[in-house]
Amino acid sequence: MNIDFAVLIAGIIIAVALFFLIKDITKLIINSILGLLILFFVNLFNIMGSLGRPDVPYSLVNVLLCILGGIPGALIVIVLHLLGIEGF
Repeated sequence: MNIDFAVLIAGIIIAVALFFLIKDITKLIINSILGLLILFFVNLFNIMGSLGRPDVPYSLVNVLLCILGGIPGALIVIVLHLLGIEGF
């Protein structure tokens, strides 16, 4: 009887942990997609051109910053591009 109860408790704990893990992963995926969309729309609507700068290039580093950083990562890439830091 005690083993069944322990297995039930362990199953509940694992289910709750997986729920929170999947919920966090979903938030990260949505944030990454939004970061890439911000970079895409900045180039699509030529926002940098209206500020006197060329479009933000789609380099590996810029895309990785947008994927890993999400919305803040995209804003960092845009601000660095506006400041003239073109090292990547």
